[in-house]
Amino acid sequence: MKKLLSLPLLFAGLPVLAQDADYELVTTAMHAVRSETALPVTVLAGEELHRASRATIGETLANQPGISNASFGPAVGQTIIRGQGGRRVMNLSNGVANADASGNSADHSVTVEPLLADAIEVLRGPSTLLYGGGAIGGVINVIDNRIPRTQAGEPFFSVEARHDNASDQDAHIGRLEFDTGKFTWHVDGMRREWNNLDIPGFAIDNLYLEEDSDNTFGYIGNTGGKTQAYTIGTSYIFDKGFFGIAISELDNFYGLPSGAHGHEEHEEHKEHEDDPLNDIHEDEIPVFIDLARTRVDITGEWRRPTAWLEHVDYRFALTDYQHAEMEGSATGTQFSNDAWQQRLQLGLSEMQGWHGVLGVQASSEEFAAVGEESFIPVTDIKSQGMFLIEDFHGQAFTLELGARVNADDYSPETGSAPSRDFTTFSYSGSVLLDITPSASLGLIYSHAQRAPSVEELYSNHGLLDLEDCVIHNATGACELGSTNFRKESSNNLDLTLSLEQENYSASITLFHNDFSDYIAQVNSGSDVHGLPVREYRQLDARFTGLEADITFLLGDFTSLRIFGDTIRGRLADHGAVPRMPPKRLGSQLTYTGNQWTTYLSVVHASAQEEPGNFELATDSYTRWDAGLEYTLQLDAGELLLFSRLHNLGNDDIRLSTSYLRGYAPEAGRSLEVGLRYTY
Repeated sequence: MKKLLSLPLLFAGLPVLAQDADYELVTTAMHAVRSETALPVTVLAGEELHRASRATIGETLANQPGISNASFGPAVGQTIIRGQGGRRVMNLSNGVANADASGNSADHSVTVEPLLADAIEVLRGPSTLLYGGGAIGGVINVIDNRIPRTQAGEPFFSVEARHDNASDQDAHIGRLEFDTGKFTWHVDGMRREWNNLDIPGFAIDNLYLEEDSDNTFGYIGNTGGKTQAYTIGTSYIFDKGFFGIAISELDNFYGLPSGAHGHEEHEEHKEHEDDPLNDIHEDEIPVFIDLARTRVDITGEWRRPTAWLEHVDYRFALTDYQHAEMEGSATGTQFSNDAWQQRLQLGLSEMQGWHGVLGVQASSEEFAAVGEESFIPVTDIKSQGMFLIEDFHGQAFTLELGARVNADDYSPETGSAPSRDFTTFSYSGSVLLDITPSASLGLIYSHAQRAPSVEELYSNHGLLDLEDCVIHNATGACELGSTNFRKESSNNLDLTLSLEQENYSASITLFHNDFSDYIAQVNSGSDVHGLPVREYRQLDARFTGLEADITFLLGDFTSLRIFGDTIRGRLADHGAVPRMPPKRLGSQLTYTGNQWTTYLSVVHASAQEEPGNFELATDSYTRWDAGLEYTLQLDAGELLLFSRLHNLGNDDIRLSTSYLRGYAPEAGRSLEVGLRYTY
């Protein structure tokens, strides 16, 4: 079943193995059980991850407390944690940040593939100490075995095929691991293709429908695409550690829903009239994202090099990322991010009851959004950070303390945009009290700072007249930044009650985030060329919420999980924070016995009646899902057959977190079937 491990914020990022798994967690095994830390972490792994895995990371994690999906059509699903998204949620691959453009805009996909993951770890709360101020919302770490940490032993081979009729999607996944002497090898690959997404009713909400709009019924036009990803990696394994390298390629081509962007007709459109992806209004130019990324990872670990060091861990990633926003066959904007990142962490041996880690981190990026529709200048971004973390275990309590300093420097390559540099300080303290042998209470206070991002500083810099605004056509908006922004600060409190009994477990968390100089993208109420003007503004803000996750064992084969969350976000003198998640309450009944597993789940989301100024409110919805699995043990390997029904009630679901809720609802009733063979 799903692992709900409570592991510490303060030690996130250390390389260890979970006690009962062969994958690496970004959090450390210093606190391997719930009762030894103040902060909960959710780990999806094994069959529970397989059941939850969808095409995007946002969809995959959407049923976890405090986590929501911000879709931009079926190909993009960004993760919202406690109402925070974009740059405040850090996406990692094996403990190193993804250098893509997903934090820059809602239409950009995150360059991770849930279908290739061994585990996905989500650390809620202000986890800035190890990863910088950008992780105020939380950290998502997608874990795979591209750089093996231990030898494979017997060769491992797995292939899978699945089909989902909501978008006529076919996905094929393969993986191979084997040893050659002291070298262990990993190879994986995935290919996915899909067409327009089926929905219960009309694509465009009546409030967004214009006189000349071509509103499709039963599907969303221009939402097909294809993705392929490949990785090869190897490690040299020795007695006290390993050293490895991996190279991965990702190509992702997908259409953006019709109606989300405004264009006049171009000549190029007629050349693509027969393309099945372009089933849209004849006067509207289809917009596509054509994304390519190459990433090289180098990782090494040396265990017990000296008496005062438990381990030395080094990680390096080199990324070549680019994507073109295509209007028909013409390139409108070319996004790129050429980056390298490295981290060195020293695990300190215990001294007088204190145990900790000292680390440094550095990165360099060249980020740009250029071309005919350039609205962000080419900018060199350099960042350096240093952190020290310590914890102390008493008989009935645990203390966790830590601090980090970070320096971020932005240097645009155009003389009209000024350079900016920021020094941020973050610190955190927590105490965990053992109330009874089966109950604990954790209290966390943290102060976190975040430097403004490149798009918040430089989008349409130097604009004197709105009529001259360079439109970001993928989002259909004029986006305005400000080079006068200050660093963002937040003071955060978390209170978590954890219970562990023989027949149930529970985790209930209250949190409060008080922001100074919070940077939000808000709809100004103005428009240019018929498109909205969205301004980045710096305002104070407060977020308060509750998360609960309870699992009951109803017998030897049956379990019942109940979860829910609610959050309220307010901007000083500007009402509700835009695009906040609604209140949710969900449950899942699961039966696992012999070779069969079946489940039935339901999630009810309330109406979001405080969508933010000039934003669209969303109705409530109830979503039912069900699944059936059969596992067959063969003489050579194991065969898993599965079928899953999604949105059984065929509800019209529009996510309040999505920029496209007025144009692109979620999928209607659908059937997913597949098989997986493992040897």
